[in-house]
Amino acid sequence: MAELRIGTCSWKYDSWRGLVYSEKSKINYLQEYSEHYNTVEIDQWFWSLFGQNKVALPSPKTIDEYTESVPDDFRFSTKLPNSLSLTHFYREKKSDPLIPNPYFLSKELFLQIYQLFKEFGSKLGPMMLQFEYLNKQKMSSQQEFLSGLKSFVIEVGETDNLAVEIRNPNYLNETFFEFLSEHKIIPVLLQGYYMPPITDVYKKYGSSINDKVMIRLLGPDRKGIEEKSGGDWNRILEPKDDEVRAIVDMMIDLLSREVDVYMNVNNHFEGSAPLTIDKIRELLAARGINKGF
Repeated sequence: MAELRIGTCSWKYDSWRGLVYSEKSKINYLQEYSEHYNTVEIDQWFWSLFGQNKVALPSPKTIDEYTESVPDDFRFSTKLPNSLSLTHFYREKKSDPLIPNPYFLSKELFLQIYQLFKEFGSKLGPMMLQFEYLNKQKMSSQQEFLSGLKSFVIEVGETDNLAVEIRNPNYLNETFFEFLSEHKIIPVLLQGYYMPPITDVYKKYGSSINDKVMIRLLGPDRKGIEEKSGGDWNRILEPKDDEVRAIVDMMIDLLSREVDVYMNVNNHFEGSAPLTIDKIRELLAARGINKGF
C-alpha cells in the first residue's frame, strides 16, 4: 500500500501537554512530537515579505535543530515563503494602490530557499506554494495563473516535492488538476474557509491525482474557534464527525490507488488537532489500516 503520513499544522502548543507532550518543565517539543507522529507542517517561514528589498529567509540553524530532533523516517512538509506566492504586496487600506511583488514566482529566490531546505536531507517532504484568493485585479484569469506557474516549474526544474494550494474555488477544475499531473506537482486539498468540500472535489477530479497528495484540514472559521478555545487546544469544540468519516473514505481510496497521502490537521478544524487525528486513526484502524502513520 502507498505511504500515509498524518501530522499537525505546527506543533508548539503548551495546551497539548497530556495529549502529546509530557509535563516536564523543559522539553524539546519537536522531539516529543515525533514520538507520536511521522510528519509535521512548518509554517513559520511563510510570512517573509517585508518590503521591496526585505525578504526573510529560513534559518539554517533552525533547520539543523529541527532535523536533529526527529528520527530518520520523519518528514517535514513546509510552507514556502509567501514572497514567492504573493502577486502583490499587502495593502494597509483597500484604497491603496496595488504594488506588484518582484519576487512572485522568482526562480532565483526559490533556488536560494531550496538550497537551504536541502539541509533537511531525506526528511524533506512536500514544499507548498500557498496562493491567496486571486481576484481579477491580481490575476486576470486561471490561464494567466497557470501560464506563470508553468514558466516557473520549467525554470526551476525541481518539482518532485513541489505542492500547490489555491484558494480560488473556480480554479478547481479539470484543467487545473491535469496541469498539476502533467508537471508532477503535488495537489493540495484544502478543507475549510470558503473552499468546497475536498470529498466533492475528489469525486470530480480524483482520477487526475497520481503519486502524491496533500490534505489540509483547516476548518471554516478561524477567528470564531480561536475565541471559543481561548488559546487552549486540548478539546473538541466543533465536532465534524461526518466530514471526518467522508475524508477517511477518500484517503482509503487514494491509498488503494497507490497515491501517497500527507495529511496535516490544524487546531482550527475541530478545536484540537491531536484529538482529530485520534478520530482519524480509529476510523482507519477499523478499516484495517493501522500502521505507518
